[in-house]
Amino acid sequence: MALTKEEDIQMMLVCKTHLGTRNIEFNMKRYVFRRTADGIHIIHLGKSWEKAMVAARAIVAIENPADIIVASQRPYGSRAVLKFSQYTGAQALAGRWMPGTLTNQITSKYLEPRLLIVTDPRTDSQAIKEAAYANIPVIALADTDSPLEHVDVAIPANNKGKESIALLYWLLAREVQYLRGTLNRANGWEVMVDSFFWKDPAEFEQEEDKPAQENWGAAKADDWNQGADTWEAGADGNWDGAAAGGGDWGEAAPAAADDGNNW
Repeated sequence: MALTKEEDIQMMLVCKTHLGTRNIEFNMKRYVFRRTADGIHIIHLGKSWEKAMVAARAIVAIENPADIIVASQRPYGSRAVLKFSQYTGAQALAGRWMPGTLTNQITSKYLEPRLLIVTDPRTDSQAIKEAAYANIPVIALADTDSPLEHVDVAIPANNKGKESIALLYWLLAREVQYLRGTLNRANGWEVMVDSFFWKDPAEFEQEEDKPAQENWGAAKADDWNQGADTWEAGADGNWDGAAAGGGDWGEAAPAAADDGNNW
């Protein structure tokens, strides 16, 4: 298991956490390592790892984990958000953010969290705006083109790839459990990063249909084989019977000749 900073950074490289966009916000310049010939900004993964550790300490500072909301309107982050809440005890709000969740006290879904975590400051702008009205600190996964207005702790990373989003939430969940004492750093964490990856529902449907198609094909093959056996058995018996009854056909011929004489 990855227990050191170097191993974590190697995982970030594999998941393409360092790949930014062609555009850049002026607040994100401090986290950019260089710019490629294609114009893509490369994020400094050392700073990304350090900010992730800072965010984990901010999460642990909340005594009641239920007072933490993890939001993601981006589909690639929905599964990672649910898994993060499962292992840390936070509340997950995957999908569309209901306006007024943090500000409208009349609604039944009104919440008063002490910390808000968002996957993308641009797509989750409504949540960040409401958190600013309610004076709630915000932790965000920020790409090079993400606005940092009302964001207190920005984790510079690629927040558009499903592998990168899953890895960052996995790192946060692991570090939070280390700091809380529920996991021992010497033993590591048995949960794999793959469980945080977003999966297309169409892939699940295809996997479920494959066994049904295989069973259907096997059943049809058995039916055809059984039909062939029946045909062979029937052919042997019927042809033999027809040969044995050849005399009947011969007897019917003179009767037809007599009818011809009548004409």
